[in-house]
Amino acid sequence: MSLINLRRLRRVAATATLLTLVATATPSPAMAAVGLQFVAGGFSSPVFVTHAGDSRLFVVEQTGRIKIVGGGTFLDIHTLIRTSGGEQGLLGLAFHPNYASNGLFYVNYTRKSDGDTVIAEFKRSTGNPDVANAASKRVVLRINQPFANHNGGWMAFKGNYLYISTGDGGGGGDQKNRAQNLDKLLGKILRINPLDPPGAATYSIPSDNPFVGVAGKDAIWSYGLRNPWRCSFDANDGSLYCGDVGQEKFEEIDHVGTGRGVNFGWRKLEGNHYYNWSGHTSGTLCTGSCFTLPIAEIPHSEAGDDNCAITGGYVARRSGAPMFGHYVAGDFCSGKIWVFPSTFSTGDPLPVPDDTSYNISSFGEGNDGKLYLVDLNGSIYRLTDS
Repeated sequence: MSLINLRRLRRVAATATLLTLVATATPSPAMAAVGLQFVAGGFSSPVFVTHAGDSRLFVVEQTGRIKIVGGGTFLDIHTLIRTSGGEQGLLGLAFHPNYASNGLFYVNYTRKSDGDTVIAEFKRSTGNPDVANAASKRVVLRINQPFANHNGGWMAFKGNYLYISTGDGGGGGDQKNRAQNLDKLLGKILRINPLDPPGAATYSIPSDNPFVGVAGKDAIWSYGLRNPWRCSFDANDGSLYCGDVGQEKFEEIDHVGTGRGVNFGWRKLEGNHYYNWSGHTSGTLCTGSCFTLPIAEIPHSEAGDDNCAITGGYVARRSGAPMFGHYVAGDFCSGKIWVFPSTFSTGDPLPVPDDTSYNISSFGEGNDGKLYLVDLNGSIYRLTDS
């Protein structure tokens, strides 16, 4: 997904402070219509919004800064970051679950010198909780990136373990088959413990990771992904959702419970279709021990609009909200938002989308369970039920 590719920025952000979205057709009873309420603007290519366990909202700017809504700059590392190519930059942020006591947080960025992915640990300053200590940087993990695109960038904690999404290394069609190669960290979901590494290591490996003691990199949790752009854990059952950007025809939303070692199929599959699998062009797709198919695939020509890059979202878990239990996702190019019922599965017709005028670069969640939409053009909106 080229976040700042001008060929794809064909929509202009709305300036109204409150926008109620109108679906292209009457919504089914299973879905909730979505409204968007303006929260804050003036950001430079924002790509994520999250919280640190309190009421503050932290906005990640692709250009290399983390801002606090209404509170200035939390971290500025723009001099460390390469932003060329449209998909590089400061891409992810995750606060440690014990942030209130240890002050630790982690960022995902592409390194200025060579474009490699860096996962780095920082610590908040001792004198001001709204400012990080930029000098506290500790590199946890570095991953070679052969191309400028497909960097993934999502990170989140589940318990004390940090999960990281990586793209397949870029180019087109994953020509080196990195996503299926268990000796590469590309095209994967990784799972590490960044604290208390043994010896000279910079992180430790959870003992129940699927490839500990067998063939494959120990940090890998699941694989077979092209460019997982925004994942999340369901706060209710801990299951993982990912929006994986497609190659030519289909975007996909992947969902898996607490299973490990899951293969999502890329490059052999794109969505529910064969892509580049020698000897396989038609027939029933292999599932179970072979692949975990997406719960939804979204064609690029869906509903008369040009989808091009899925943006994964969240399951709404704010108590009492009509959208409760529904998974929300969107598309960067078309600006569409889909609200998937909790019972959605492969083969079900797509929910009727709500249409927006935004380049949806991310969704986010506040400490109170409220969900947010990030428009790459500079603004943050809160999702409301209407």
